[in-house]
Amino acid sequence: MGTVIDSHFLALTAIVTVGYQLLFFIITALLKFDKVTDFAGSTNFIILAVLTLVVKGSWHFRQVVLSMLVVVWGLRLGLFLLMRILRWGEDRRFDEMRDNLAKLAVFWIFQAVWVWTVSLPLTVVNASSRNPSIEAADIIGWIMWAIGLFVEATSDQQKLIFKNAPENRGKWCDAGLWKYSRHPNYFGEIFLWWGIFVAATPVLKNAEWLVILGPIFLTLLLLFISGLPLLEESADKKYGNASTYMHYKRTTSPLILLPPALYGKLPAWFKTAFLFEFPLYSRSLPLENWNRNSQQRSNAGKIS
Repeated sequence: MGTVIDSHFLALTAIVTVGYQLLFFIITALLKFDKVTDFAGSTNFIILAVLTLVVKGSWHFRQVVLSMLVVVWGLRLGLFLLMRILRWGEDRRFDEMRDNLAKLAVFWIFQAVWVWTVSLPLTVVNASSRNPSIEAADIIGWIMWAIGLFVEATSDQQKLIFKNAPENRGKWCDAGLWKYSRHPNYFGEIFLWWGIFVAATPVLKNAEWLVILGPIFLTLLLLFISGLPLLEESADKKYGNASTYMHYKRTTSPLILLPPALYGKLPAWFKTAFLFEFPLYSRSLPLENWNRNSQQRSNAGKIS
Protein backbone atom coordinates (compact mmCIF):
# COMPACT_ATOMS: atom_id res chain seq x y z
CA MET A 1 0.00 0.00 0.00
CA GLY A 2 1.10 3.58 -0.45
CA THR A 3 2.64 6.12 1.88
CA VAL A 4 0.30 7.42 4.56
CA ILE A 5 1.19 11.04 5.57
CA ASP A 6 4.89 10.14 5.87
CA SER A 7 7.03 7.26 4.66
CA HIS A 8 7.95 6.06 8.16
CA PHE A 9 4.44 6.34 9.63
CA LEU A 10 5.73 8.70 12.32
CA ALA A 11 2.96 11.26 11.85
CA LEU A 12 0.30 8.57 11.42
CA THR A 13 1.24 6.81 14.67
CA ALA A 14 1.51 10.14 16.51
CA ILE A 15 -1.99 11.19 15.43
CA VAL A 16 -3.51 7.82 16.33
CA THR A 17 -1.74 7.77 19.70
CA VAL A 18 -2.78 11.30 20.65
CA GLY A 19 -6.37 10.59 19.60
CA TYR A 20 -6.53 7.31 21.52
CA GLN A 21 -5.04 8.75 24.70
CA LEU A 22 -7.23 11.85 24.41
CA LEU A 23 -10.31 9.62 24.36
CA PHE A 24 -9.34 7.93 27.61
CA PHE A 25 -8.30 11.24 29.16
CA ILE A 26 -11.80 12.58 28.54
CA ILE A 27 -13.33 9.44 30.06
CA THR A 28 -11.10 9.73 33.11
CA ALA A 29 -11.68 13.46 33.56
CA LEU A 30 -15.44 13.39 33.16
CA LEU A 31 -16.25 10.15 34.99
CA LYS A 32 -13.40 10.21 37.56
CA PHE A 33 -12.72 6.67 36.35
CA ASP A 34 -9.05 5.73 36.29
CA LYS A 35 -9.23 1.93 36.12
CA VAL A 36 -8.52 1.90 32.37
CA THR A 37 -5.35 3.99 32.47
CA ASP A 38 -2.76 1.20 32.10
CA PHE A 39 -5.09 -0.68 29.76
CA ALA A 40 -5.19 2.38 27.49
CA GLY A 41 -1.39 2.51 27.38
CA SER A 42 -0.87 -1.19 26.70
CA THR A 43 -3.55 -1.49 24.05
CA ASN A 44 -2.21 1.59 22.27
CA PHE A 45 0.94 -0.42 21.47
CA ILE A 46 -1.25 -3.14 19.95
CA ILE A 47 -3.12 -0.64 17.81
CA LEU A 48 0.10 0.85 16.43
CA ALA A 49 1.60 -2.58 15.72
CA VAL A 50 -1.45 -3.83 13.82
CA LEU A 51 -2.12 -0.50 12.09
CA THR A 52 1.39 -0.07 10.68
CA LEU A 53 1.56 -3.71 9.61
CA VAL A 54 -1.76 -3.56 7.76
CA VAL A 55 -1.31 -0.08 6.24
CA LYS A 56 2.08 -0.97 4.77
CA GLY A 57 0.74 -4.28 3.54
CA SER A 58 4.14 -5.87 2.85
CA TRP A 59 3.66 -8.68 5.36
CA HIS A 60 7.38 -9.44 5.50
CA PHE A 61 8.20 -12.24 7.93
CA ARG A 62 10.21 -9.91 10.20
CA GLN A 63 7.37 -7.39 10.30
CA VAL A 64 4.81 -10.07 11.19
CA VAL A 65 6.99 -11.58 13.92
CA LEU A 66 7.83 -8.27 15.60
CA SER A 67 4.21 -7.13 15.39
CA MET A 68 3.07 -10.38 17.00
CA LEU A 69 5.63 -9.99 19.78
CA VAL A 70 4.35 -6.51 20.62
CA VAL A 71 0.71 -7.65 20.44
CA VAL A 72 1.39 -10.57 22.80
CA TRP A 73 3.22 -8.30 25.24
CA GLY A 74 0.50 -5.64 25.10
CA LEU A 75 -2.34 -8.10 25.59
CA ARG A 76 -0.63 -9.84 28.50
CA LEU A 77 0.28 -6.63 30.30
CA GLY A 78 -2.96 -4.81 29.55
CA LEU A 79 -5.21 -7.63 30.77
CA PHE A 80 -3.06 -8.25 33.83
CA LEU A 81 -3.09 -4.59 34.88
CA LEU A 82 -6.81 -4.25 34.16
CA MET A 83 -7.74 -7.31 36.24
CA ARG A 84 -5.43 -6.17 39.05
CA ILE A 85 -6.90 -2.69 39.30
CA LEU A 86 -10.47 -4.03 39.12
CA ARG A 87 -9.62 -6.29 42.05
CA TRP A 88 -7.72 -3.71 44.12
CA GLY A 89 -9.94 -0.70 43.43
CA GLU A 90 -8.73 2.82 42.72
CA ASP A 91 -5.30 3.61 41.31
CA ARG A 92 -3.44 5.48 44.06
CA ARG A 93 -1.30 7.30 41.51
CA PHE A 94 -4.36 9.45 40.74
CA ASP A 95 -5.25 10.41 44.30
CA GLU A 96 -3.84 13.91 43.71
CA MET A 97 -4.91 14.15 40.07
CA ARG A 98 -8.63 13.36 40.01
CA ASP A 99 -9.59 16.93 40.89
CA ASN A 100 -6.65 18.58 39.15
CA LEU A 101 -7.26 18.66 35.41
CA ALA A 102 -3.81 20.07 34.62
CA LYS A 103 -1.94 17.27 36.43
CA LEU A 104 -4.21 14.70 34.84
CA ALA A 105 -3.56 16.13 31.38
CA VAL A 106 0.20 16.04 31.92
CA PHE A 107 -0.02 12.35 32.84
CA TRP A 108 -1.94 11.47 29.69
CA ILE A 109 0.35 13.54 27.49
CA PHE A 110 3.33 11.75 28.98
CA GLN A 111 1.68 8.38 28.38
CA ALA A 112 1.14 9.28 24.72
CA VAL A 113 4.82 10.23 24.39
CA TRP A 114 5.80 6.94 26.06
CA VAL A 115 3.73 4.81 23.68
CA TRP A 116 4.82 6.61 20.52
CA THR A 117 8.52 6.73 21.43
CA VAL A 118 8.89 3.16 22.67
CA SER A 119 7.05 1.89 19.57
CA LEU A 120 9.54 3.56 17.21
CA PRO A 121 11.60 0.44 16.33
CA LEU A 122 8.51 -1.52 15.30
CA THR A 123 6.95 1.46 13.53
CA VAL A 124 9.99 1.96 11.32
CA VAL A 125 10.37 -1.76 10.60
CA ASN A 126 6.73 -2.04 9.55
CA ALA A 127 7.05 1.07 7.36
CA SER A 128 10.16 -0.22 5.58
CA SER A 129 10.20 -1.83 2.15
CA ARG A 130 13.56 -3.46 2.85
CA ASN A 131 13.43 -7.17 3.59
CA PRO A 132 16.92 -8.60 4.25
CA SER A 133 17.24 -12.27 5.14
CA ILE A 134 16.80 -13.31 8.75
CA GLU A 135 20.12 -13.00 10.54
CA ALA A 136 21.69 -13.39 13.98
CA ALA A 137 20.36 -10.03 15.21
CA ASP A 138 16.79 -11.18 14.59
CA ILE A 139 17.25 -14.38 16.58
CA ILE A 140 19.07 -12.61 19.41
CA GLY A 141 16.34 -9.98 19.61
CA TRP A 142 13.57 -12.58 19.69
CA ILE A 143 15.36 -14.49 22.45
CA MET A 144 15.80 -11.29 24.44
CA TRP A 145 12.08 -10.57 24.05
CA ALA A 146 11.18 -14.10 25.22
CA ILE A 147 13.42 -13.84 28.29
CA GLY A 148 12.10 -10.38 29.11
CA LEU A 149 8.47 -11.43 28.77
CA PHE A 150 9.05 -14.50 30.94
CA VAL A 151 10.69 -12.43 33.67
CA GLU A 152 8.05 -9.69 33.54
CA ALA A 153 5.05 -12.03 33.50
CA THR A 154 6.46 -14.38 36.14
CA SER A 155 7.40 -11.61 38.55
CA ASP A 156 4.02 -9.89 38.07
CA GLN A 157 2.21 -13.11 38.93
CA GLN A 158 4.50 -13.90 41.87
CA LYS A 159 3.92 -10.48 43.42
CA LEU A 160 0.16 -10.70 42.87
CA ILE A 161 0.03 -14.06 44.65
CA PHE A 162 2.25 -12.75 47.45
CA LYS A 163 0.12 -9.64 48.00
CA ASN A 164 -3.13 -11.61 47.98
CA ALA A 165 -1.97 -13.97 50.74
CA PRO A 166 -3.36 -12.77 54.12
CA GLU A 167 -0.17 -13.78 55.94
CA ASN A 168 1.82 -11.35 53.79
CA ARG A 169 -0.24 -8.30 54.62
CA GLY A 170 2.05 -5.36 55.34
CA LYS A 171 5.15 -7.11 53.98
CA TRP A 172 7.35 -6.36 50.98
CA CYS A 173 7.57 -9.00 48.28
CA ASP A 174 10.75 -11.08 48.35
CA ALA A 175 9.37 -14.26 46.81
CA GLY A 176 10.46 -15.92 43.58
CA LEU A 177 12.32 -13.58 41.24
CA TRP A 178 11.93 -10.81 43.81
CA LYS A 179 14.68 -12.53 45.80
CA TYR A 180 17.12 -11.59 43.04
CA SER A 181 15.86 -8.15 42.04
CA ARG A 182 13.83 -5.47 43.79
CA HIS A 183 12.08 -4.77 40.45
CA PRO A 184 12.30 -7.87 38.22
CA ASN A 185 9.17 -6.87 36.28
CA TYR A 186 10.84 -3.65 35.14
CA PHE A 187 13.99 -5.54 34.21
CA GLY A 188 11.85 -7.83 32.05
CA GLU A 189 10.08 -4.93 30.35
CA ILE A 190 13.30 -3.08 29.60
CA PHE A 191 15.02 -6.23 28.35
CA LEU A 192 12.23 -7.25 25.98
CA TRP A 193 12.02 -3.80 24.39
CA TRP A 194 15.77 -3.78 23.84
CA GLY A 195 15.16 -7.15 22.19
CA ILE A 196 12.62 -5.56 19.84
CA PHE A 197 15.20 -2.94 18.92
CA VAL A 198 17.95 -5.54 18.31
CA ALA A 199 15.59 -7.52 16.06
CA ALA A 200 14.80 -4.34 14.13
CA THR A 201 18.44 -3.48 13.37
CA PRO A 202 18.80 -5.52 10.13
CA VAL A 203 16.31 -3.15 8.50
CA LEU A 204 17.66 0.16 9.78
CA LYS A 205 19.64 2.59 7.64
CA ASN A 206 21.05 6.07 8.26
CA ALA A 207 18.77 8.22 10.42
CA GLU A 208 16.49 5.26 11.11
CA TRP A 209 18.97 4.20 13.78
CA LEU A 210 17.52 7.00 15.88
CA VAL A 211 14.77 4.56 16.84
CA ILE A 212 17.20 3.48 19.55
CA LEU A 213 15.65 6.42 21.41
CA GLY A 214 12.68 4.09 22.06
CA PRO A 215 14.38 1.62 24.43
CA ILE A 216 16.63 4.39 25.80
CA PHE A 217 13.57 6.47 26.70
CA LEU A 218 11.91 3.48 28.39
CA THR A 219 15.05 2.66 30.36
CA LEU A 220 15.51 6.23 31.57
CA LEU A 221 11.81 6.55 32.36
CA LEU A 222 11.78 3.49 34.60
CA LEU A 223 15.15 4.19 36.20
CA PHE A 224 14.70 7.87 36.98
CA ILE A 225 11.08 9.03 36.71
CA SER A 226 7.99 6.83 36.98
CA GLY A 227 9.33 3.41 37.87
CA LEU A 228 12.01 2.62 40.42
CA PRO A 229 12.19 6.02 42.19
CA LEU A 230 8.49 6.07 43.06
CA LEU A 231 8.37 2.46 44.25
CA GLU A 232 11.63 2.72 46.18
CA GLU A 233 10.35 5.85 47.92
CA SER A 234 7.08 4.15 48.84
CA ALA A 235 8.80 1.01 50.16
CA ASP A 236 11.38 3.00 52.15
CA LYS A 237 8.66 5.01 53.87
CA LYS A 238 6.71 1.88 54.74
CA TYR A 239 9.50 -0.47 55.77
CA GLY A 240 12.59 1.72 56.26
CA ASN A 241 12.65 1.14 60.02
CA ALA A 242 12.70 -2.66 59.66
CA SER A 243 16.18 -4.20 59.85
CA THR A 244 15.12 -7.14 57.69
CA TYR A 245 14.00 -4.75 54.96
CA MET A 246 17.30 -2.88 55.15
CA HIS A 247 19.14 -6.18 54.78
CA TYR A 248 16.96 -7.06 51.76
CA LYS A 249 17.66 -3.68 50.19
CA ARG A 250 21.43 -3.91 50.74
CA THR A 251 21.72 -7.44 49.35
CA THR A 252 19.21 -7.31 46.49
CA SER A 253 19.91 -5.72 43.12
CA PRO A 254 17.54 -2.89 42.16
CA LEU A 255 17.04 -4.15 38.61
CA ILE A 256 19.27 -6.90 37.15
CA LEU A 257 18.63 -10.33 38.61
CA LEU A 258 21.61 -11.40 40.74
CA PRO A 259 22.15 -13.78 43.69
CA PRO A 260 21.89 -11.80 46.95
CA ALA A 261 25.06 -13.44 48.27
CA LEU A 262 26.96 -11.98 45.33
CA TYR A 263 25.29 -8.58 45.16
CA GLY A 264 25.68 -7.93 48.87
CA LYS A 265 29.46 -8.30 48.63
CA LEU A 266 29.98 -5.99 45.68
CA PRO A 267 31.55 -2.57 46.34
CA ALA A 268 29.27 0.46 46.31
CA TRP A 269 31.00 2.10 43.34
CA PHE A 270 30.49 -1.04 41.24
CA LYS A 271 26.79 -1.21 42.13
CA THR A 272 26.31 2.42 41.16
CA ALA A 273 28.37 2.29 37.97
CA PHE A 274 27.14 -1.00 36.54
CA LEU A 275 24.05 -2.18 38.43
CA PHE A 276 21.94 1.01 38.72
CA GLU A 277 22.09 1.33 42.51
CA PHE A 278 21.68 5.09 42.53
CA PRO A 279 21.52 7.25 45.69
CA LEU A 280 18.05 8.55 44.78
CA TYR A 281 16.70 5.07 45.56
CA SER A 282 17.53 5.59 49.25
CA ARG A 283 16.67 9.25 49.73
CA SER A 284 13.40 8.44 51.54
CA LEU A 285 14.93 6.18 54.17
CA PRO A 286 14.71 7.39 57.80
CA LEU A 287 17.79 9.52 58.49
CA GLU A 288 19.30 7.01 60.92
CA ASN A 289 19.02 4.17 58.44
CA TRP A 290 20.26 6.40 55.62
CA ASN A 291 23.43 7.17 57.57
CA ARG A 292 23.90 3.53 58.54
CA ASN A 293 23.34 2.40 54.96
CA SER A 294 25.85 4.97 53.66
CA GLN A 295 28.43 3.89 56.24
CA GLN A 296 28.04 0.23 55.33
CA ARG A 297 28.47 1.06 51.65
CA SER A 298 31.61 3.01 52.47
CA ASN A 299 33.01 0.13 54.50
CA ALA A 300 32.20 -2.33 51.72
CA GLY A 301 34.10 -0.13 49.27
CA LYS A 302 37.15 -0.02 51.55
CA ILE A 303 37.13 -3.78 52.06
CA SER A 304 36.98 -4.39 48.33
